Amino acid sequence: MRGLSKAAMAQVEARFNVLAASADLGSLAEELFAIAGLFDREHGLRRNMSDPARPAELKAEILRSLLNGKVSDTAIEVAVAAVEAKWSRAGDLPDALERLGVTAAAAEAESFGEIDDLEDELFRFGRILAAYPELRRALSDPNIPGDRKRALLTELLEGKVTRAALRLITQLVVHPRGRSLESALDEYGWIVARLKERLVGVVRSAVPLTEEQKQRLAAWLRATYGREVHLNVEVDPKVLGGFSVQIGDHFIDTTIAGRIEDVRRRLAG
Repeated sequence: MRGLSKAAMAQVEARFNVLAASADLGSLAEELFAIAGLFDREHGLRRNMSDPARPAELKAEILRSLLNGKVSDTAIEVAVAAVEAKWSRAGDLPDALERLGVTAAAAEAESFGEIDDLEDELFRFGRILAAYPELRRALSDPNIPGDRKRALLTELLEGKVTRAALRLITQLVVHPRGRSLESALDEYGWIVARLKERLVGVVRSAVPLTEEQKQRLAAWLRATYGREVHLNVEVDPKVLGGFSVQIGDHFIDTTIAGRIEDVRRRLAG
């Protein structure tokens, strides 16, 4: 993505990170894939929802009414964040939702300690396709219904790969979106690798942080650590004021409670 779309993707990802923190990630992945598919099929809807001249509030209202009761509130709000953003081209809107679906599936694998397995399984499936051209032809054949492809993948892979790998491989086979299986696997593998390389920071603040504050904090941490930092924000009145951030063994404390405790330690010493 370039230009407006690159900035829009960063904006929507930041919103996604907040919304997905307490979500069922596997279900969220499936729902975002479904919404991306809706925009792929309904060209008029995609044009209207990605039109930068249309008021963001109107687009959000239309999308909420369309999706309400069909997917989770989290999926709706992620999709709303996407349609409120400004994209360079209409096709970048479903592309962004698909990418976030892959991110949700990878985050689910990460939560189970399976992200290394997921990365390896996507790579190995690409090698399987290269070694068995008949399988590749069958999975790429547009005349074979998606349900049959889904059943074949379940028979081949269920119980042998992680849930996230089966979910992602099924998605790219049943909904290739104009790509070859190899290029789709490479794209999904890149998203998984990117997630794997990020850091996770736990932020504790006396009051909820605004979106602008979260983005500024994330930018500062990215500059400090040289890597993307995913923020999980917890509201904790005991910190009194300011905030603390824990990233692995590193602890950054700007809270009033922390300063009081530091003074106490100094006096005790």
